[in-house]
Amino acid sequence: MRINNIRKLPISRAFSRFIYVLATVALVSNLPAARKKGKGTRESRQAISGHANVFLWSPPTDIRHRNLFFGPGGKEHQPHTIFTFVKEDLDGTSPKFSVRDQDGTKWKVKLGPEARPETVATRLIWAVGYQADEDYFLPLFHVKGMPAHLSRGQQWIGPDGEVYGGRLERDLKGQKKMGHWKWESNPFSGTCELNGLRVMMALINNWDVKNQNNAIYDEGSISDSSDGERQLVYLVSDVGDSFGSGGLAFLMLGKTAGRLKAYQGSKFIRKVGPDYVNFNLPATPPLLLSFNFGLPEFILQRQVGPVCKHVPRADVQWIGHLLAQLSPEQIDDAFRAAGYTPEEVEGYSKVVLERIAELNDL
Repeated sequence: MRINNIRKLPISRAFSRFIYVLATVALVSNLPAARKKGKGTRESRQAISGHANVFLWSPPTDIRHRNLFFGPGGKEHQPHTIFTFVKEDLDGTSPKFSVRDQDGTKWKVKLGPEARPETVATRLIWAVGYQADEDYFLPLFHVKGMPAHLSRGQQWIGPDGEVYGGRLERDLKGQKKMGHWKWESNPFSGTCELNGLRVMMALINNWDVKNQNNAIYDEGSISDSSDGERQLVYLVSDVGDSFGSGGLAFLMLGKTAGRLKAYQGSKFIRKVGPDYVNFNLPATPPLLLSFNFGLPEFILQRQVGPVCKHVPRADVQWIGHLLAQLSPEQIDDAFRAAGYTPEEVEGYSKVVLERIAELNDL
């Protein structure tokens, strides 16, 4: 509020920016004390109070045989072709809306640049044992009852309900979202499983690793007894801002999700020490770039900077060995599932394979 008032004063623009920077410094420096819980969120340790089994990762005994074309949901869960519009979803930055298929299954459709990268990312994450959404990509499908105009994403909608390229996320019956979990504080802190997930975020160049993009799902009781334990699943629920640029390139150019040249030109590992590895993404924006982001986004980017930094070298090697079990054909299938051209599939897969080799050379 003070910043807005300063702009109205008869002082120079340079001085106004100087005051803005000072205010930003003060706010960022006091950030831990100023944090508040958002509406609808819970601390991870509050969410697992009582009897509960918590899952982030499960041993993937069948890595070499996992079908990365159909992903976590498999062929049997892929969406059918007759859809009916339910409602628009205005959360996040990507255009989204819900539909039901002919079997009554509900799907969340995401449009725009994040649709294809997210489809690939969920497959690679799931391939090495992590929990992931059941995502599918359809290059063209029809939706009955589509409104004449959506609030967002109208450029991907045809006059008769055609949808040109969308990621469909299956709504799992009996699954209830409990809130968000934090990278810096969760039941898996310090484990190789969590550290391996940090490496996966760097592998796919997911720059948007905010805590708000992490979800806890309650999948209900896993026992018939009255005191049966609940099963709580922890996952990164939004990985759409992947396979683009990283580091300062992103900070200067903005989002580049799903752009092959940006992914090819990005750096993977920044520094290797005797015991720890620093990855190049996500980058921590310097103070002078706060004007490019706006203050709220700038603060969030400052928070996520450490996610892929100071990762124990032994845990980096652990996830690298799991990834090395994937064949080039499996990685190709993950990109083919997202509707990329053969040339794009080849280009993306080459970068992923090179990065896996880097991990295994440590």
